[in-house]
Amino acid sequence: MTLTQLRAFLAAFELGSFTAAATRLGVSQASMSELIGRLEQEVGLTLFTRGGRRLIPTAAAMELREHAEQTVTSFDNGLQALRSLASLEGGVCTFGVLRNAGYYDLSDLVQRFHKRYPKVKVRLVGLNSALVAESVARGEVEAGLVVLPVVEEGLQIRPLFRDEVYYVSAHRSPRRGPMTIEEFAESKLVLYDAYAGWRDPTRRQLQERAQLKGLRIDPVIEVEHVETALNLVATGAADTIVSHSVVNSRAFPKNLKTVPFAEPLYDTLALVQRESSYLSPAARKLAELAARTLSEKAAAAGLGHGPTPASASV
Repeated sequence: MTLTQLRAFLAAFELGSFTAAATRLGVSQASMSELIGRLEQEVGLTLFTRGGRRLIPTAAAMELREHAEQTVTSFDNGLQALRSLASLEGGVCTFGVLRNAGYYDLSDLVQRFHKRYPKVKVRLVGLNSALVAESVARGEVEAGLVVLPVVEEGLQIRPLFRDEVYYVSAHRSPRRGPMTIEEFAESKLVLYDAYAGWRDPTRRQLQERAQLKGLRIDPVIEVEHVETALNLVATGAADTIVSHSVVNSRAFPKNLKTVPFAEPLYDTLALVQRESSYLSPAARKLAELAARTLSEKAAAAGLGHGPTPASASV
């Protein structure tokens, strides 16, 4: 049994015609029939019967199909791996990052990668996590870092780092206690990631909590960047939400107060790629570098830096 025979079998199974399968594989119809005939002789079973103008797979063909697909896919992946060993000497790596990557020590990710692999071109796509996940699922981006939750269909997800989210205000005192979803829904809010809107993972979590209580969250101002939101909060115009990593950054305005949620709210950072996809060596190295950076940040946060330690979730 050869790979050529298995490819011929799979093409005939899918297309229901030796003629169509031969055209797809670039061989003659006679060669196609011979390949299937030899395969049937080797297994000692009939794989196809003719039903009108279309081939009908037998029970034996149905049983063989999954194993044939696994064998061919495994071989193709191995061949691709061998061919791509040299890709760290060139090529293009496309990787997605969450918009606020700079707050997670990821702002120099490309610089560190490029220093190690100077011949690889890097295309770094920085969008809201929901959009990064969609781009990865469509195959436009090899892999990416996102905040959960995102639509998981077609994706492999590896959680890396969990970061608590706080209510931020110039006036609301933490002494009043944690922020409830009822109080949050009544607050005057400025929210960022205006383009993604309620597809944004952190907003989605809050919206779901509010809906369970029959409440609605309606910001008075929406902007694109967290820095713009924080500047507005610093003036007392409205309140917002940010993660612990933003609170702990130098850019966080000193006059602002942070309040935890009564039911703790977290941004979980994760690495995503398409299911059953093969990452190029360059994308794999970039993903490893990003994961290691977040692991180091999680370990440092576990030592007690900042108002509330963030914990790793792997």
